[in-house]
Amino acid sequence: MASRRLFLAVAALLCVAAAECHLAQAFKKSYIVYLGSHAYGRDASMEEHARATQSHHELLGSVLGSKQMAKDAILYSYTKNINGFAAHLEEEVAAQISRHPEVVTVLESTMLKLHTTRSWDFMDMERDGQILPDSIWKHAKFGQDVIIANLDSGVWPESNSFIDDGVVGEVPKRWKGSCPDTAKYGVPCNKKLIGAKYFNKDMLVNNPGAVDGNWTRDTEGHGTHTLSTAGGRFVPSASLFGYANGTAKGGAPRARVAAYKVCWSGECAAADVLAGFEAAIHDGADVISVSFGQDAPLADADSFLQEPVTLGSLHAAMRGISVVCSAGNAGPLEDTVVNSAPWVTTVAASTVDRDFPNVVTLGNNNHMTGMSLETTTLHSSKLYPMIKASDAALASCDPVIASTCPLGTLDPAKVKDKIVVCVRGGDIPRVTKGITVLNAGGAGMILANGEMDGDDIIADPHVLPATMITYKEAVSLYKYMDSSKSPVANISPSKTEVGVKNSPSVAAFSSRGPSGTLPYVLKPDIAAPGVDILAAFTEYVSPTEVPDDERRSEYAIMSGTSMACPHVSGVIGLLRAARTEWSPAAMRSAIMTTARTQDNTGAPMRDHDGAEATAFAFGAGNVHPNRAVDPGLVYDLSTDDYLTFLCAMGFTTSELTKLSAGKFACPAKVPPMEDLNYPSIVVPALRHSATVTRRLKNVGRPGTYRSTWHAPYGINMTVEPAALEFKKAGEEKEFKVALKSDKDKLGKGYVFGRLVWSDGTHHVRSPVVVNALD
Repeated sequence: MASRRLFLAVAALLCVAAAECHLAQAFKKSYIVYLGSHAYGRDASMEEHARATQSHHELLGSVLGSKQMAKDAILYSYTKNINGFAAHLEEEVAAQISRHPEVVTVLESTMLKLHTTRSWDFMDMERDGQILPDSIWKHAKFGQDVIIANLDSGVWPESNSFIDDGVVGEVPKRWKGSCPDTAKYGVPCNKKLIGAKYFNKDMLVNNPGAVDGNWTRDTEGHGTHTLSTAGGRFVPSASLFGYANGTAKGGAPRARVAAYKVCWSGECAAADVLAGFEAAIHDGADVISVSFGQDAPLADADSFLQEPVTLGSLHAAMRGISVVCSAGNAGPLEDTVVNSAPWVTTVAASTVDRDFPNVVTLGNNNHMTGMSLETTTLHSSKLYPMIKASDAALASCDPVIASTCPLGTLDPAKVKDKIVVCVRGGDIPRVTKGITVLNAGGAGMILANGEMDGDDIIADPHVLPATMITYKEAVSLYKYMDSSKSPVANISPSKTEVGVKNSPSVAAFSSRGPSGTLPYVLKPDIAAPGVDILAAFTEYVSPTEVPDDERRSEYAIMSGTSMACPHVSGVIGLLRAARTEWSPAAMRSAIMTTARTQDNTGAPMRDHDGAEATAFAFGAGNVHPNRAVDPGLVYDLSTDDYLTFLCAMGFTTSELTKLSAGKFACPAKVPPMEDLNYPSIVVPALRHSATVTRRLKNVGRPGTYRSTWHAPYGINMTVEPAALEFKKAGEEKEFKVALKSDKDKLGKGYVFGRLVWSDGTHHVRSPVVVNALD
């Protein structure tokens, strides 16, 4: 090995002189070699795991030339549930091994991105701090002993959300996890936080500078925030710098929680993610929460299993584990939703009825409302001079660049004691813009939306008096500034305001359907609170995550589908405790069919721009947990249903036999993808007519359910039979939905309707989405 290292060093020097020279080492990448499932279960012996590892060494060694070379190349052997390994390989070697008869597929490792209090009250689980009699919290005993695993950036174990004071009983015996951190500041276990593991081998190979240590400790805050939202304890008097003061709560506050650190510096390497999934499945998690995903949807259905969340979540689903994922933050554009596999619950972000408004008063006595969480204020009786950042640029800086307020672009002589108007965007963090103004001596900042930003404004914990205003208000502001020789203004202190009307609405950043990868399944599935969410945070960095900000807080307010996802993870944790016999698909169905599509004024839910939102924005609607515990009927799915769906997608019996460890083969007659027994109905390419089949399972009392529907525009819709009688719990009944296009009303693209089954007490709602081509 020493002589080989010397050879590589000499070769590297020679490359400087010879452009044609290159090292194979430099062209290596991380690949996941996926072999399917192991035949053994969770209780397999160490010897069986060792034999699996040995078989991986032998398989790779047969291509590389020796078992030792295989051992050196392998980063992870997946031996507990997923069968496969991750290795650092040349592209040619990866291509060669992909042709091996034992291999299902080979994935090139990619980087996935993190999708970065009052919310439970807003969802009617409590009112004015009091838990309601019909709250799902009471039905589920607050999620007692359900185990929620969080794949994310780790955990800050000192947070009060994770201490075990008052935790009843010992850790469930089925739990196999642990807290093996040996670092000085590693994460210890207790009876609440029962697992903490880190996975960084892939990241160390591809981006070693992103790894902050061999530990599960959260140095970013994202993982702590999401885990406490899903399963944190009740913590009174929580706030961010005095804002949103109240009791911080997790969705399943008596659940046990476990942190799997697979994300480092905002990115999550694919092989590390798959290792995290395997560990959480083997350790015994009931729910796995995933608030990250691909930057963009997969290119096509052929690459469907070439993605670690899709693959890891499938193995979890096959073991009866619910997986909840964020939809992505690439909205409001369509076809941006990620994590769209039918065996995961995909969550969009909506607002709550809480804002943090402040007011800008202009010299002409006009007022405009903005949003902020600033920690300092201006003198209330004084009007301050204003200047556009583009007019305050340093002589050496392009005014267009300076308009977005990057660090070091403003002239202190022009900015001192003034309110600076910065334009949103430019890939500059919003809080950093305020630091730029403060460093230049500015008194305050107005952050102005551009036309593309519209009315979407966000409350940030700024370091100086500041506010963020809509594009419409920004136009009025510029008009005033351009018409005045000496424009002046004041920014009032922000306040916490609850009961905001027309809530919820869909957040602008929330990724939208349809899923270009999988158009036959409606994604996202459901919307949940994801804007201005208060939850636990790391004290390693500021809640703004800006390096120059020295403030610290045990709790932070964050926005993103990352924040929406753990709300649903917590609700599924409660359903797991209250309805132990239900499958993960039944729980998702209960959440979807009981969702709301109206805001708190009784009007249809709105999108960020005020237009009526569609199912591509919120799925089945906004989550309503109390209803989900008693949905009446559910659309259930089994592992075989998912594998049959993969058959319809074009995966072969050979591939699916390996994936299922020999337990499944494609049926002789494969039903169309539209017939997957999903709680929503999508026909992405209707050619005159189609019939879709579904089946409903009774999970309540005997009764007769009758169907009503609102057909999508230009579509004739009928349901047969129109009534279903259920005589006992567990009974299943099939029905068909016939859809026929009206040739005079084509050309509208996707159109939206709904189907409702009701026994007079329960209302089982499903979105119906159709794209009529002829």
